[in-house]
Parts: sequence; C-alpha cells; structure tokens
Amino acid sequence: MIVIPMAGQSRRFREAGYARPKYELPLQGETLFACCVRSFERYFAGERFLFVARRDAGAESFIARECDRLGILDHHTVTLDQPTRGQAETVLQGLRRAECGANESILIFNIDTIRPGYAFPPEALDADGYLEVVRAAGEHWSFVRPASAFNRRVAETTEKRRVSELCSTGLYYFARAVDFTSACDAALGEADVYLDRWGEIYVAPLYNRLISAGKLIVHVEAPASRVHFSGTPLEYEALAAIERRLC
Repeated sequence: MIVIPMAGQSRRFREAGYARPKYELPLQGETLFACCVRSFERYFAGERFLFVARRDAGAESFIARECDRLGILDHHTVTLDQPTRGQAETVLQGLRRAECGANESILIFNIDTIRPGYAFPPEALDADGYLEVVRAAGEHWSFVRPASAFNRRVAETTEKRRVSELCSTGLYYFARAVDFTSACDAALGEADVYLDRWGEIYVAPLYNRLISAGKLIVHVEAPASRVHFSGTPLEYEALAAIERRLC
C-alpha cells in the first residue's frame, strides 16, 4: 500500500496568501497533487493507494477526481475531522480506518515532493524497512546515521540533528504495517517527549524502535536531481519557474 498523508494545515502557504490547500496549486499544467502522486505511476494499475486528508475544503472529491484522471485503479481516501499531532499519527489513523493488514507493506510519501519515475529499490527487498535519502545541506531534515561506510544498514535516525549528510526525502517503507503501528503507538504513549522536542510526531524517529529491536532498516540514496521539494512557498515558486518537465 502507498500511503499519502495530506492532512496538514498548509500554514506557511496560507500566511503567504494562498487561498487553497497547497496540493491543489497548479504546476506545469497539472496540480501539485498530480505531480507528486505521478511519482508512482508504474504502480497505478497494481497497488493500493491510501490518502489521508482533512475533511474540509472538499478534499475527498478532489482526490477522487484526480485519481480517476490519473488512472489509479485502487484508491481510498480517509478524511479526518481533527488535526493530528504529526505525520506519523495521521498515517496511523488512516491505516486503521482503511483496515490495513498487519503484514501488509506500506510506503509513505509526502504530498509536496516530486520523485519522477520512482521504482522500489532492490537493495531494500530483504529489509524490514528503508528510508530514501539525498545528500543536502542544512539542519531542517530528518537524518540517517549509517552503521558503516560499507553497507546500507541504518544505525540511527534523527530529527533536526545533523548526524550525517544523508537527509530523508520523506519516503518511508515498512515491510509490515504492524512494525509502523506498534512503533507509532509507543511514540504516542510518550507524545509529550516528541512534542517538546520537535513540535510534532514525525515518521523517521519511529525507526529507532525497530533498530533497537534488531530489525534491519536500510537507506537507499537517490540523486538530488531526481527529487523536487515544494513544501514551502519559496520551494513551490521555484519549481513553478522551471521550464523543463518535472512530472
């Protein structure tokens, strides 16, 4: 199952004067939603897609129209009445409402990132989970600390603490949904710790519980030129100014 959480408040876009949710914004003759979801075009015919959105602003009908237009055969939308405490809780609520099986694999991706031509990496086939990473500057990322320079095993994930050059693209894979849900439930049980530290409950730190339990979590690096971010108004406007095809 491919899970796209999109229940955020789009606060920075509202403050910049945008009236509609960012995923509805135009980009290269498409919507930003379409450009981001088209990253998984090779899976439109055979994979289940789950979208988790806010109930307001007509999200459910918008998602249905876009999915039908894109040709996604199996799509389902869960709408939430109340804000969550972060992306991880948004995904958790979506999985439970959609009755995701405990042993079903899940791949989580942002609705404001474009990853043209994504294909599941063979390096992650035998792993319990994987994070996609790029090499980038700055402190505002989720980070991966490798166990060794000679393999892909992850020793630690961190949030806003630069332990390496490897920064998460926002693509997270769990071979079994139960690994995600159990780690997220544990994090929600100590939500005050997460909220005091980061302001919300992110997905990346959940891998640390799996690593401590002996699970194999790996990282797979993507070329920075193949990942396009639009999570802020400045990033979106920079993408909108690019003439070459992005999606």
